[in-house]
Amino acid sequence: MKKLLSASAVAALTAGSAFAGSHADEIKIGIILGFTGPIESLTPSMGDAAELAMAEVTESGLLLGGAKVTPVRGDSTCIDAAAATSVAEQQITGDGVKAIMGADCSGVTGAILQNVALANGVVMISPSATSPALSHNDNSDNGLFFRTAPSDARQGVVMTEVLMDLDIKEVAVTYTNNDYGKGLADSFQAAFEAAGGTVTINAAHEDGKADYSAEVGALAAAGGDRLVVAGYVDQGGSGIVRAALDTGAFDTFHFPDGMISAKLVENFGDEIDGSSGQHPAPSDELAASFATLVDGAFDSSSPFTPESYDAAALIMLAMQAAGSSDPADFKGSVMDVANAPGEPIQAGELAKALQILADGGDIDYVGATDVELIGPGEAAGNYREVTYDGGEEKTAGRR
Repeated sequence: MKKLLSASAVAALTAGSAFAGSHADEIKIGIILGFTGPIESLTPSMGDAAELAMAEVTESGLLLGGAKVTPVRGDSTCIDAAAATSVAEQQITGDGVKAIMGADCSGVTGAILQNVALANGVVMISPSATSPALSHNDNSDNGLFFRTAPSDARQGVVMTEVLMDLDIKEVAVTYTNNDYGKGLADSFQAAFEAAGGTVTINAAHEDGKADYSAEVGALAAAGGDRLVVAGYVDQGGSGIVRAALDTGAFDTFHFPDGMISAKLVENFGDEIDGSSGQHPAPSDELAASFATLVDGAFDSSSPFTPESYDAAALIMLAMQAAGSSDPADFKGSVMDVANAPGEPIQAGELAKALQILADGGDIDYVGATDVELIGPGEAAGNYREVTYDGGEEKTAGRR
């Protein structure tokens, strides 16, 4: 159940300049994404989407009596936990951010949460960290961590459904050797084998290598009707695909979310025709609505971009619901604003949501991705199934 604002909170929210004067006129929110590293082709639009939500709220003049929201970008690198932790430490203790939209990759997200966010009591909402290991059923995250992308426990099931529907019953799997890759590969193998499929090999690969012929040789020896590449498009995942194509080991692939981007098509064109994949994505209707809102400013359909808008929006709406930008106060409101009951709120309607909350009402944030948070702070998740034909990525369906 959502909590109605107390009378004192409503009074504070409607006090206008008096409220703003007693609180920070500027609220800083961190955006920590891998602007360099193995998913650097995905993160620019993710950052832009989060900043779009922040600009929308600032322009409304309705957040906590007219506070300005200032984004503070930081580079997670996606893979260097020490670097990501340092960036988060600077943002929290130096810049004074009240929350973090991020991080992106699962390993660095977990490192920031455990080493920095927990110690400082700062809320994190990740748009793309999907490792099942980040599910905190024991409340070990102190209610500070949420994500708008579904866990890879769900993606493993969806991958299985896609491949089974394509009548592919035997696959080889290679995964990037980190929390994301291993978590997804293990989830997929469990689901695929439970559905009657066979995984001939489930082998890790390291990012940053110049030559993946040895890894592809082992995958080819094990065989399979398709090679599942649970890697990164800007790193070893593409290296694996190139080696497989060049040696003739595999000519069709299945791509999870870390591989799907315009860069994949740029890298391989029609060489990967007949391949398949999936990534978290909204319905066609919501995708079209978000594209209209973005109006060509960035690639609204890029993986985890609408999720980034939603992550930032939830942070600010939770602040409004709690009547405070203190994470100790608003962390308990994230689930409230994300779910029913309440007035449904679409992407682009943040001003409407802020006013409803200021008036003491309830909202059910739908956003760009049909947000529904299930305990503990997990996104229920919808997926876009893709295929490759004529050197182009095409939508094959929604799941």
